[in-house]
This record gives sequence, C-alpha cells and structure tokens, in this order.
Amino acid sequence: MGGHPVQSLKSPPVSHSVPIHLRPTAPLAERVLLPGDPGRALALAQTLLVAPRMFNHHRGLWGYTGTAPDGEPLTIQATGMGGPSAAIVLWELIALGARRAIRVGTCGALAPGLELGQLVIAREALCGDGTSRALGAGERAGADEGLSAALARHAPTALEGAVVSVDLFYGGDPHEGAGDAVAVEMEAATLFSVGAREGAAVGCLLAVSDTFDASGARGRIDDDTLLSAAEAMGAAAIAALEG
Repeated sequence: MGGHPVQSLKSPPVSHSVPIHLRPTAPLAERVLLPGDPGRALALAQTLLVAPRMFNHHRGLWGYTGTAPDGEPLTIQATGMGGPSAAIVLWELIALGARRAIRVGTCGALAPGLELGQLVIAREALCGDGTSRALGAGERAGADEGLSAALARHAPTALEGAVVSVDLFYGGDPHEGAGDAVAVEMEAATLFSVGAREGAAVGCLLAVSDTFDASGARGRIDDDTLLSAAEAMGAAAIAALEG
C-alpha cells in the first residue's frame, strides 16, 4: 500500500483533555469515516486510502489514517457497537481535532422494497436508544444538512429518510416505535447528538444488512455483498467529505 505520505495535520486543541480510550499512533485527519466494525475499518482503509497507517488499536477499536483520492488526509475509525461506545469514540475524536464525520454502517430495512445491500442516507434519527436521550436529545436528532446534501449527490440511488436508533440487536420488535423511519440501526442518534453538542458536523450513510418478514424473521446479507456495499458506501462518503 505505497503512495503519497500522509500530510501534516493540525495539532489537537489544547483546551481538551487527553483521550482515555483512543491512543493515537498516527496523525488524525479533521474528516473521519465511522464504521462500527473494526474489520470494516481495516477493509475500507486498505481499499480507499493510500498509505494507511494505524491510528488506534487500543480496546480493539481499529482506526487508520491515510490519503484519500482527493490527496487530502482522512481517518477511518471504528466506533464499536451501540450508542455508548460510539459516543466515547466520537467525543474523543473531536477532542483530538476531528471536525466532520460520516457514519458508514449497516441497518435493518423497515421501508417496503428496501433490499439487502441498498444504501440509505439518514437525514435524522428517532431517538429510541438510551444514549442519545442521556445526551439531552428529544424525540429526534438531526444529521448535518450540508453533509446529508453531499451524500445525496454522491449516492444518488440511496433512499433518504429518517432511521430509528435502538439499543437492542436481538430480542426487540424492529418496527416498535419506528414511526416514519425507513430503517433501524444503533448509533446514528448518538453520533448526531454528540456532534451537535461538540460543534462537529456528522452525517450518516448506511447499507441494508438485514430484512424482516411479516413474522419478524431476519434475512441477513452475505459477506461478499456486504463488502461490495461497504466499499460503495465508503467511496460515496469520502466524496461527500471532499472540499
């Protein structure tokens, strides 16, 4: 993975305390992709970045910084699963100097016709999780409008709408409390809430990994289709962060 070296970056703001859970071993870019899965962070870094260097490996939250296709630095940092982990990671990234971030994760389809591998732009999230509520969110938390518009330009076939963020992957009814949400996932409401509190722009692009039939039985995406969807999602998100 040779190529151009990572460009020099600004020092972290001195007003923030030293992060506890992220222990950087490479520079942090001001723009960040946020997959949940550490393995997906590695796959996206290998596919989409030139000369990626490991940014963090502490607590298994793998992150990488490299050069994006536009020649500028970009960090890809895993958040782990669920709101509590995502809140910690984004809070510490912002403390270190991140200013724009896009979640590139997976979701379960709620809207009729959504198929495995299809992309979804989350313009807002219904706060069905405990973390966003603990952060002071109301019924809904909104994505950054500028990033959402950029995602729509670079992922024109993606479905746009609200998602519902929840705490449970197993054991709950995915449609309960979903309202007008087109998909269900676990981190967007928290990330939008942290970004709003800390002055960082946060967007969200998702790939459908699960569907549900009338009985609630789950259909799951296969690994190859998920990898292809993740690469398309990552490329669109990087393009949305350019400029």
